[in-house]
Amino acid sequence: MNGGVNALELAIVIALFLLVSVLGFVAVRWRKAESLDNIEEWGLGGRKFGGWITWFMLGGDIYTAYTFVAVPALVYGLGAIGFFAVPYTIIVYPMVLLAAIRLWSVAHRHGFVTPADFVRARHGSSSLALAIASTGVVATMPYIALQLVGIEAVIKTIGVSGDLPIIIAFAVLAAYTYQSGLRAPALIAFVKDSLIYIVVIVAIIAIPIQLGGFGDIFAAAGKKFATPDLPNDGVLLSDSAALGYSSLAFGSALALFLYPHTITGILAARNRNTIKRNMVALPAYTLVLGLLALLGYMAIAAGVVPIGDDVNTIVPVLFDKQFPDWFAGIALGAVAVGALVPAAIMSIAAANLFARNIYKEYLNRDATVKQEARAARFASIAVKAGALLVVIGLDPQFSIDLQLIGGVIILQALPAIVLGLWRTFAHRWALLVGWAAGLIAGLVMLYDTPNPATGKEHFGGAQYALSNFGINTDITVYTGILALGLNLAIVIVGSVVLRALKVPAGEDLTEARDYEEGAEETGRQPLPATPQQETAATT
Repeated sequence: MNGGVNALELAIVIALFLLVSVLGFVAVRWRKAESLDNIEEWGLGGRKFGGWITWFMLGGDIYTAYTFVAVPALVYGLGAIGFFAVPYTIIVYPMVLLAAIRLWSVAHRHGFVTPADFVRARHGSSSLALAIASTGVVATMPYIALQLVGIEAVIKTIGVSGDLPIIIAFAVLAAYTYQSGLRAPALIAFVKDSLIYIVVIVAIIAIPIQLGGFGDIFAAAGKKFATPDLPNDGVLLSDSAALGYSSLAFGSALALFLYPHTITGILAARNRNTIKRNMVALPAYTLVLGLLALLGYMAIAAGVVPIGDDVNTIVPVLFDKQFPDWFAGIALGAVAVGALVPAAIMSIAAANLFARNIYKEYLNRDATVKQEARAARFASIAVKAGALLVVIGLDPQFSIDLQLIGGVIILQALPAIVLGLWRTFAHRWALLVGWAAGLIAGLVMLYDTPNPATGKEHFGGAQYALSNFGINTDITVYTGILALGLNLAIVIVGSVVLRALKVPAGEDLTEARDYEEGAEETGRQPLPATPQQETAATT
């Protein structure tokens, strides 16, 4: 970069943005429904997505612009620990395969749109459902905001200043999401993922050739980390970092498919076989992620300097430095477009939770199908606006820390959802207390974690030092795992005690057959009305 605006790169990025915007608005006619004034059609695409569409959509949903920017940035700054994203996206798919199939079966049979719908019916607790819905919305908000980090990095690299480009981009995103619902990001995902694959393949071949090969790249990285400036940085993991690394990978794998946007992608699938095929095929994205992580070392070898100390700019700056302007424009456009697909799906998922589990359950029990869909549409706009304000009002480093908070928060929904899928003895009140305790403990530990790199005293990372428990060690553990452990302990002990005391559990409105192979063939059966709905109907 020469300090000014690169006109060619800017023109290409704008052209790609206009292309996906047109696709977003046209998507309303793609797999056209009789009406989008229905949350199943607007928020789940009518549950009609087959294998290829689901693969591209889930890939675009899971591997976001933040992933493409932040993972290499972490490798650039700390080295080996940044590769935690690779093992966690390897183990996650076999871990969630059975759970995803079981959730799809019961959701399809009863018309559930959100995970909180399932919790409400399985455990017979509107309070627990509200807790899970609120958890999903809160955890998703920073994830949406972080998509803006990728767009900001692209804009800075091109040489454009100010927040107006981001505001315009998300205004257009809000418009076509409002109109087309889940069909918009599903269609755009084809373009986004194709661009990402092209850019990664070219980058992994061309850049090492320019830098003298991978031997020189790793040598440059080893030289940078030869003198440890920060705890646990280096090309190889230190002994004290191993537990923190593995617990972070495992916890991230547990959290990934608890997020509302990934569950939305699953519930939008046509049938169980679609989910099975995708759990087998999605690891192809992990290969791409592993190659992307290496861009962090390539940036070190290329002598990349972040713009304004914003380490998230290292990949865009690397592309700008190593590629000709025309291909750099395509690469930067791929990063920017990569933010739009997940941001759209995340906002739709959060909107579904609000409309179904807050608006209809507590604000308007007699809401019609059309009113419920309208509430979801407006909620999707509100969620995007909130995320936009968060990023504009906070510095990039703090906004990245919000992702760590989101992961710890969403993990606390695991007992209510997963234990419910296997119809365990978990009691609704134990689940609610465990959720609250895990959430509070996780936030306290996050607050108590400093960041030696930035000098921040609080919310400085998601690795909690075991020395805080009086243990004489420098080993750390992922905060989310510690909070989840407390959550599960309370659920197990509390459930045993409550059932021994014969405290009434909630009525289970699901059926055992809902979880069985072939449940999709039985047809969808609506749940019986809740007592509140019956009262409203008689009055």
